[in-house]
Amino acid sequence: MHQRRILGIDPGSRITGVAVIEKNAAGIPICLFGGCIRLTAKEESQRLGSLFEQLQSIVNTYQPTELAIEQVFVHKNVRSALKLGQARGVAIAAVMQAQLTVFEYAPRLIKQAITGHGGADKAQVQHMVQVLFALESKPQADTADALAVALCHLHTDLTAPNLSRSTSRRNNKRTAAWKSYDRTTSR
Repeated sequence: MHQRRILGIDPGSRITGVAVIEKNAAGIPICLFGGCIRLTAKEESQRLGSLFEQLQSIVNTYQPTELAIEQVFVHKNVRSALKLGQARGVAIAAVMQAQLTVFEYAPRLIKQAITGHGGADKAQVQHMVQVLFALESKPQADTADALAVALCHLHTDLTAPNLSRSTSRRNNKRTAAWKSYDRTTSR
């Protein structure tokens, strides 16, 4: 079995960004695959079926161990959010055959992890992804987003043990009143 591999997906109803990353022997994240699945069929059901098949092919080829996917963001257009949600659901279903663990990240958290600013625009994300992966050229926006999702998961997962240690130290310093509150709310 190979080392830990992360499949990053930026779902879309017409274009879905996909990336597979892992760390090299020096512990540096490398891109094994980055690209877009372009869905051109007229019928939405055909597009979703194509997305399902193409994602299963990528999973079979690269054998990722985890999935990092962007959460649906609803701004103003609910219809677009519903279509995006369908594509996202199909993406998750497509990788379930491989029994991947699924991790979801909000768009602002992904941008924060990659650029240092949760309100970064697509060009900033593209630039940072190019720099962080030492890519020869700027990746297409959806590909950059998929790489950013995967890298966000890698960074978040690497810091999780540190966060839990610092949280447990902080919890030991709580007052008796706070501990009492914790007990009553956890029932």
